[in-house]
Amino acid sequence: MGKNVYSSETKWAVVKDKMSGQLTTKEIMEKHGIKNKSQIETWMRWYRKNEIHRFDQPIGKQYSFGHGPEFASEDEKKDRQNAHLKMENEILKKYLEMKKELKKN
Repeated sequence: MGKNVYSSETKWAVVKDKMSGQLTTKEIMEKHGIKNKSQIETWMRWYRKNEIHRFDQPIGKQYSFGHGPEFASEDEKKDRQNAHLKMENEILKKYLEMKKELKKN
Protein backbone atom coordinates (compact mmCIF):
# COMPACT_ATOMS: atom_id res chain seq x y z
CA MET A 1 0.00 0.00 0.00
CA GLY A 2 1.67 3.22 -1.18
CA LYS A 3 1.37 6.73 0.10
CA ASN A 4 -1.38 8.98 -1.16
CA VAL A 5 -0.27 12.07 -3.00
CA TYR A 6 -2.53 15.10 -2.81
CA SER A 7 -2.15 18.14 -5.01
CA SER A 8 -1.52 21.59 -3.59
CA GLU A 9 -4.99 22.60 -4.80
CA THR A 10 -6.58 19.75 -2.83
CA LYS A 11 -4.69 20.72 0.32
CA TRP A 12 -5.80 24.36 0.00
CA ALA A 13 -9.40 23.32 -0.71
CA VAL A 14 -9.40 21.14 2.42
CA VAL A 15 -8.02 23.99 4.56
CA LYS A 16 -10.60 26.38 3.12
CA ASP A 17 -13.46 23.94 3.80
CA LYS A 18 -12.20 23.31 7.33
CA MET A 19 -11.83 27.04 8.09
CA SER A 20 -15.33 27.80 6.80
CA GLY A 21 -16.77 25.50 9.45
CA GLN A 22 -19.63 24.45 7.19
CA LEU A 23 -18.50 20.83 6.78
CA THR A 24 -17.44 18.23 9.31
CA THR A 25 -14.05 16.57 9.03
CA LYS A 26 -15.73 13.39 7.81
CA GLU A 27 -17.63 15.30 5.10
CA ILE A 28 -14.40 16.99 4.00
CA MET A 29 -12.68 13.60 3.82
CA GLU A 30 -15.46 12.21 1.63
CA LYS A 31 -15.60 15.32 -0.58
CA HIS A 32 -11.85 15.34 -1.32
CA GLY A 33 -11.05 11.63 -1.05
CA ILE A 34 -8.81 11.98 2.01
CA LYS A 35 -8.13 8.60 3.66
CA ASN A 36 -7.16 9.72 7.17
CA LYS A 37 -8.24 12.64 9.35
CA SER A 38 -4.67 13.06 10.64
CA GLN A 39 -3.74 14.28 7.15
CA ILE A 40 -6.22 17.15 7.49
CA GLU A 41 -4.87 17.91 10.97
CA THR A 42 -1.34 18.09 9.55
CA TRP A 43 -2.36 20.51 6.81
CA MET A 44 -4.23 22.67 9.32
CA ARG A 45 -1.15 22.73 11.59
CA TRP A 46 1.00 23.85 8.65
CA TYR A 47 -1.54 26.55 7.81
CA ARG A 48 -1.76 27.85 11.40
CA LYS A 49 2.05 27.94 11.69
CA ASN A 50 2.20 29.80 8.35
CA GLU A 51 4.29 27.01 6.80
CA ILE A 52 2.49 27.39 3.49
CA HIS A 53 5.59 26.40 1.52
CA ARG A 54 4.94 22.84 2.71
CA PHE A 55 1.76 22.57 0.60
CA ASP A 56 3.92 22.39 -2.53
CA GLN A 57 6.67 20.04 -1.35
CA PRO A 58 6.75 16.44 -2.57
CA ILE A 59 6.50 13.48 -0.20
CA GLY A 60 9.66 13.02 1.86
CA LYS A 61 11.03 16.49 1.15
CA GLN A 62 11.19 18.80 4.14
CA TYR A 63 12.31 22.16 2.86
CA SER A 64 13.64 24.54 5.45
CA PHE A 65 16.42 26.83 4.21
CA GLY A 66 14.80 28.28 1.10
CA HIS A 67 11.27 27.22 2.00
CA GLY A 68 10.72 25.42 -1.25
CA PRO A 69 12.33 23.82 -4.26
CA GLU A 70 15.17 25.65 -5.95
CA PHE A 71 13.27 25.77 -9.23
CA ALA A 72 10.52 27.94 -7.75
CA SER A 73 11.06 31.44 -9.09
CA GLU A 74 10.35 34.57 -7.09
CA ASP A 75 7.24 35.13 -9.21
CA GLU A 76 5.96 31.64 -8.40
CA LYS A 77 6.59 32.20 -4.70
CA LYS A 78 4.77 35.55 -4.83
CA ASP A 79 1.86 33.99 -6.73
CA ARG A 80 1.51 31.26 -4.09
CA GLN A 81 1.68 33.83 -1.31
CA ASN A 82 -0.95 36.02 -3.01
CA ALA A 83 -3.24 33.01 -3.42
CA HIS A 84 -2.77 32.22 0.26
CA LEU A 85 -3.56 35.78 1.33
CA LYS A 86 -6.66 35.91 -0.89
CA MET A 87 -7.93 32.70 0.68
CA GLU A 88 -7.28 34.05 4.18
CA ASN A 89 -9.18 37.21 3.25
CA GLU A 90 -12.17 35.17 2.02
CA ILE A 91 -12.18 33.14 5.23
CA LEU A 92 -12.06 36.25 7.40
CA LYS A 93 -14.91 37.86 5.46
CA LYS A 94 -17.00 34.71 5.88
CA TYR A 95 -16.20 34.66 9.60
CA LEU A 96 -17.28 38.28 10.02
CA GLU A 97 -20.53 37.61 8.14
CA MET A 98 -21.26 34.63 10.39
CA LYS A 99 -20.44 36.66 13.50
CA LYS A 100 -22.79 39.44 12.35
CA GLU A 101 -25.58 36.91 11.71
CA LEU A 102 -25.15 35.40 15.17
CA LYS A 103 -25.38 38.81 16.82
CA LYS A 104 -28.71 39.45 15.05
CA ASN A 105 -30.25 36.26 16.46
